[in-house]
Amino acid sequence: MVFTGLASPDTVKHMKRVYELVLAEHLERERQMAFLTGPRQVGKTTTARTSAGEHRYFTWDRQADRMILARGPDAVAADLDLKMLRRERVHVVFDELHKYAKWKSFLKGFFDVYGGSTRILVTGSARLGYFRRGGDSLMGRYFLYRMHPLTLAEVSGAVLREHEIGPPHLISKDLIKQLITFGGFPEPFLRGSMRFYSRWKRLRMELLFREDLRDLTRIQEAGQVQVLAENLAYRAGQLLNYSSLATEVNVSVDTVCRWLAALEALFYCYTIRPWYRNVPKSLRKQPKVYLWDWSLVPDPGSRSENFVASHLMKAAHWWTDIGLGTYDLFFVRDKAKREVDFLVTRNGKPWLLVEVKSKDRTLAGPLAYFHRCLKTEYAFQVGLDLDYVDRDAFEARAPVRVPAATLLSQLV
Repeated sequence: MVFTGLASPDTVKHMKRVYELVLAEHLERERQMAFLTGPRQVGKTTTARTSAGEHRYFTWDRQADRMILARGPDAVAADLDLKMLRRERVHVVFDELHKYAKWKSFLKGFFDVYGGSTRILVTGSARLGYFRRGGDSLMGRYFLYRMHPLTLAEVSGAVLREHEIGPPHLISKDLIKQLITFGGFPEPFLRGSMRFYSRWKRLRMELLFREDLRDLTRIQEAGQVQVLAENLAYRAGQLLNYSSLATEVNVSVDTVCRWLAALEALFYCYTIRPWYRNVPKSLRKQPKVYLWDWSLVPDPGSRSENFVASHLMKAAHWWTDIGLGTYDLFFVRDKAKREVDFLVTRNGKPWLLVEVKSKDRTLAGPLAYFHRCLKTEYAFQVGLDLDYVDRDAFEARAPVRVPAATLLSQLV
C-alpha cells in the first residue's frame, strides 16, 4: 500500500484520508465485512461512502432505510436486487446500524447468505468496538478499522508503506498550530475559525451527552457525566484518582468507573496503563487519561502531551488494524517517580519510548534509564517547540531529542 496526499494549507482540504484508501483496498480484496469505528464527526460516513465507490447506502437515521432494515436481510437483498446476475459484487454501506437493537444478528444473517454477492462496509460509534471481546457471533466475519482524527502525517501528505515508519515530511508551523488549536476533527480544522470552532464544539458536546450517552447506556445523569468529562479535560496526562473524581462529581467510586467506561466507549477519552514487566518497583495500577479531541485540554503543556499521545495511539491502532502486528500504548513509571510518558509495544515487547518535553534542552534521565532497562529499539524526547529537521528520526538507536514535526510526520 502506498498512500500520497497534499501538503499545503490550500490543498489539504482535497486530500484523501488514509482510511479511504485502505477501505477501498479491503473491499477489493477481502471477503470479510469492514467495520469502521471512531468518534462522532471524525469523518466515518464520508470516508465510507467515498471508499466504497459505486454503492448502495443504508442509514438507520433515515426512516425509509430503517423500514427496510427492520424487515431483515431478505428485504435488503430484494432492495439491492441481488438475484440479478452481475459482473461485480454490490458494495453496501450500513451507517449508524448500531442504533438497531438487533444489528448484530442482522449482519450475521445478511453476510452468511449474501456475503458472496456483496462487499459490506459498516460504520458506527462505540458499540462496534465491543465485539472484539469474547462471545462474538460475528467472529471471522469482519475486520475492524479504528478511525482517528487528523494527525501531522495525514495533513502533511506523508507516504505510507507496508511497514510502520515512513519518511519525514515538512509541514508548516502555521498548519501545526492550526491542528493543535482546533483539533484533528476535519470540519473545525479545515475551517480554521475560532467562532466556527466554538459553535461546533458546543453542538458536538450536546449531541454526545444528550443523544449518544442516552442511546448507548441507561445513564440518566447526563449533566453529572458532563461534569466528569470536563474534570477529565483538566486531568489529561495525569494519573487517574477515582476517589478524587468521585468527590468532585458527588457520586460513588463505582459510579465514576462506570461513567468513565461509558465515556471511553463514546470516544470522548481513552486511558493508557503502566507497563511493569522488567521494570523494578514499577507502578502497576493507576492509568493515565487523555482525550480524543486534544483541543479540549485547557493547559498548553497537557495539550501538547495529549497531542503526541493521540498520534501514538492512532499509529498503534493503524498498524494493528492493517495487520502489521499487535501494537499497544503504555506509559512507564516506577516507585522512585522516574517516568517516561509513552511506551509503544510491538507484539508484546517494548519497542519505542517517547517523552514529551517543552523548552527542555537536556535529555531526560528516565528516558535513558528505561531505554536500557527495557532494551527498546528507539527512545525519543519530543519537543513541539523544535524546528523541523529533514532526517529520518528512526536512524537514531540511542536516546535522542527530536522535533515533534519530524517524528510525528513519520507515523500515520
